[in-house]
Amino acid sequence: MKDSPFIYGTTVSEHSFTNRESETAKLQSNLLNGINTTIISPRRWGKSSLVEKVISEINKTDKNTKTVIIDLFSAGSEEEFLETFAREVIKSSSSKWEDWMSSGRDLFKKLIPKLSLGIDPNTDFSLSFDREELKKNSDEVLNLPETIAKSKGIKFIICLDEFQNLSSFNGYLIFEKKLRAYWQRHKLVTYCLYGSKRHMMTDIFNNPAKPFYRFGDIMLLQKIETKKWIPFICNGFANTGKQIDENIASLIPSLMKDHSWYVQQLAHYIWNLTKAKATIAEVNTALKELINANSPLYQKETESISHTQLNLLKAVVKGETQFTSTIVMQKHALGTPRNVSKNKSILINSDIIHEINNVYEFVDPAFELWFKKQYFNQNYTIV
Repeated sequence: MKDSPFIYGTTVSEHSFTNRESETAKLQSNLLNGINTTIISPRRWGKSSLVEKVISEINKTDKNTKTVIIDLFSAGSEEEFLETFAREVIKSSSSKWEDWMSSGRDLFKKLIPKLSLGIDPNTDFSLSFDREELKKNSDEVLNLPETIAKSKGIKFIICLDEFQNLSSFNGYLIFEKKLRAYWQRHKLVTYCLYGSKRHMMTDIFNNPAKPFYRFGDIMLLQKIETKKWIPFICNGFANTGKQIDENIASLIPSLMKDHSWYVQQLAHYIWNLTKAKATIAEVNTALKELINANSPLYQKETESISHTQLNLLKAVVKGETQFTSTIVMQKHALGTPRNVSKNKSILINSDIIHEINNVYEFVDPAFELWFKKQYFNQNYTIV
């Protein structure tokens, strides 16, 4: 059996990447022309896949530009970030470990890095600093890509995933100002900053009171349209020796509201169940499998919120928009207008609901289907 053409749970490969032509072109143009770019969207809409695709294209065509993608998910402190940043920038500046070692020794004037290589020097390269010295001389690390770029006659593109995690560091407000102060002066380095906490990213980059306000171009990533998903799904089946009609394929993005992660996941489940040609039966079985697989997460989600927040979700399902009107508050037992506003903010900031065209909906479409079944006994089976 051929490998599934539909990928979820990780960034997608070249053959599993669909659409995003305009976003790809814009991001690539920005990064190659020195325009710092922030990407904001809900979780699992394909930010990381978009960045990786663009960086892959740049690596193929522009040998004078060095690129690095750093995931900040596990960075727990300013010092950890700085060490990770320095290590990855040095590694990306050359393909030879000998250069990494010499760069680590020669590029710092105040800091003395501790360098070591593992069994495989091409992959296992570590770098650390004395933490007290690092605090006093963090500018050497923050300016490192610009320093290397000048010395080698190259350019850098630095992509930082889960950027909002830096806001959890002790003393982040001071560190945030420091980052902006140094990075905005770089002429040979372009930054791409993105993360999965949309409300936090929006506050960092759209708040006039924050240092990163107007740091660069902001891309608000939208959903891929249903009409783009249909040929992608049909081709995925056809290229692996299976069939799916367009009308059946259209059900997948329709059920998952064009949510990239879930469209790929549901398409994979259907593909896996299909022997020759997909039918409604495979769609129903796959949808049930998908929701059952995620049910423990949804159960935990509903158990972790308050009773009035749960009632607010019920109001969202019923299509309400005027949550603070007396009729709606009484009908759904939402509490006082103040409670409604507070709960709405909590649910939005937790990426449970969002507003699109003045209508509120669940960010997670599978969660919404589960919720409707759980609390309203609405069947999601397609007849």
